[in-house]
Amino acid sequence: MAIGVLILRLVVCSLALPMYLLNFLGVWNWFCKKWFPYFLKSFTVTYNEQMGSKKRELFSNLQEFAGTSGKLSLLEVGCGTGANFKFYPPGCRVTCVDPNPNFEKFLINSVAESRHLQFEHFVVAAGESMPQVADGSVDVVVCTLVLCSVKNQEQILREVCRVLRPGGAFYFMEHVAAERSTWIHFWQQVLNPVWLLLFDGCNLTRESWKALERAGFSKLKLHRIQAPLSWKLVRPHIYGYAIK
Repeated sequence: MAIGVLILRLVVCSLALPMYLLNFLGVWNWFCKKWFPYFLKSFTVTYNEQMGSKKRELFSNLQEFAGTSGKLSLLEVGCGTGANFKFYPPGCRVTCVDPNPNFEKFLINSVAESRHLQFEHFVVAAGESMPQVADGSVDVVVCTLVLCSVKNQEQILREVCRVLRPGGAFYFMEHVAAERSTWIHFWQQVLNPVWLLLFDGCNLTRESWKALERAGFSKLKLHRIQAPLSWKLVRPHIYGYAIK
């Protein structure tokens, strides 16, 4: 199987050579940062339709982590277009972080459609370094379809632990590598190099549950599913929450 992966990967990468050239020249990254928010806006509509029941299940107990004031302080890392807003409880105070400033105009539209929330502000930063967010200042951190594309999973989880108050929770929903020796895993390996470029650093082969298990949370509730998605390559999912 390993030889087959290498041969097919070489074929796929050869076909994508113009894209690699544009990336080398620095053009592709600029284009992708501009294009990706438009793609994600469309994709998240479909994703929420297909994964809405799982998201409602995941976020059903968010309010339990509200602080003494009764108001939930929530930080969403890699917020994208604000696709999770409709699943948050009324009165929730939301701060958003994303490294791509081109998401802001889409986020503003989502905020306008989410009158049940109290939107705080949008911070342009990578999840691995969020100095704008104070230590122990939030009740909940949310991260969905983000750990696949961050540069350093361990560092972003350290930042999550830093900004969470003691007893706060980290909620996640991520596509992950399929089980080894399956055809989905085979094609994830074949297509991953080109997939990374096409979808702004999204990695098909990450075993993100391992980083979560090593992060030192006091409690980790993690579920594995085959998500009911049209794209088979991203059907293997984990979701759940961890408590600091």
